[in-house]
Amino acid sequence: MTATAPVAGGSRLPTLTGMRFIAALMVFLGHASAQHLFADPDIDSKYARIVEGAGYVGVSFFFILSGFVLTWSARPGDTVTKFWRRRAAKIYPSTVAAVLLAWLCLSITDQAVEADVLVPNLLLVHTWVPDIPTFLGVNAPTWSLGCEVFFYALFPLLLPLLRRIPARHLWTAAVLVVAAIAALPLVAQLLPGTPMFPPPVSESFPRFWFVYGFPPARILEFVLGIVMALIVHSGRWVRIGMGPAALLALAAFVALKYTSILYTIVAVSVAPLALLVAAAAVADIEERRSPFRGRVALWLGEASFAFYLIHQLVLTYGHRALGLGRTWSTPGAIGILVFLLAVSVAVAGVLYTAVERPSVRYLARSRKDRASRETRLRPVAAAPAPVVPAPGEESEVRTPH
Repeated sequence: MTATAPVAGGSRLPTLTGMRFIAALMVFLGHASAQHLFADPDIDSKYARIVEGAGYVGVSFFFILSGFVLTWSARPGDTVTKFWRRRAAKIYPSTVAAVLLAWLCLSITDQAVEADVLVPNLLLVHTWVPDIPTFLGVNAPTWSLGCEVFFYALFPLLLPLLRRIPARHLWTAAVLVVAAIAALPLVAQLLPGTPMFPPPVSESFPRFWFVYGFPPARILEFVLGIVMALIVHSGRWVRIGMGPAALLALAAFVALKYTSILYTIVAVSVAPLALLVAAAAVADIEERRSPFRGRVALWLGEASFAFYLIHQLVLTYGHRALGLGRTWSTPGAIGILVFLLAVSVAVAGVLYTAVERPSVRYLARSRKDRASRETRLRPVAAAPAPVVPAPGEESEVRTPH
């Protein structure tokens, strides 16, 4: 057991910030396989096999991480309204910008998007609709943001409830949450259709959607993140380092390729990912060495939300611009993949700098709160006030969406 029990919100977790980009990169690599860039079908198939399940792991990591860091950065005396304002400022402006960009790209390429599809996507309620055009038809990755909105709505209720669990029972609670996640595929079997996806998409989608995108199902990962944060905070973390936790996560990733799709989505990898998130946080608390605290890693982690929002558009329309359906030799395809990754990072940097950061800075607080803060921070002399991160930017701009 660790002897330290740090106060939640009292420690930065830079390693988790840096790891965010790794999770987003896994989603990118998984989605890239759908572009079929390799001319050699055997190589293309092998690439798809290697990255199979990468996107599932990346999203699950984000959901667990979200619960963990929001619990860790919870502020004494914070109000529900202020919390929701900070979360809305963090995700909505960038998401709306990405959805509108996707709509523009679809319009330019003569792919009509009806209002009854566009509006739910803009409002981030499309995740609740088990209909493929609505759920995935504009900017597919935003389905997870619909889940996050649901998580944020319930977080002010969930945290006080979970804090009532006696510290000695927190590990039991974590095991029960993992067991509930493992049971979801069995519940999905009660829905119509087959468990395979794809194909046939039309027949299998209700079962797939229930495990993959139904917010009440995915909130279990968020709850697991909260419980793991409470375990670390209570001083009951077991001595599992980042290395062993990462190896467990890697083993789970390999195991994905040998399991049914409904178990692949979450159940197989969720426990190792939860251990990895907690181990990385403990590494920061105890100031151990970490490869994810460098300046580049931190910037990529901070921009990972924007990267997640934009990467699918770059992959789809970047490939289209280079030649719809075109393939390349193995070295050429790798080069194109690296090029599209670089473009995704560059566009994400613009979205992060021009939309996300200003939104967090200026929308996270009410006008009255901003004026009060400026008054407190203004120097005695008449010099210009220093640039100070807005509330939510210091403790939450480095947290997952």
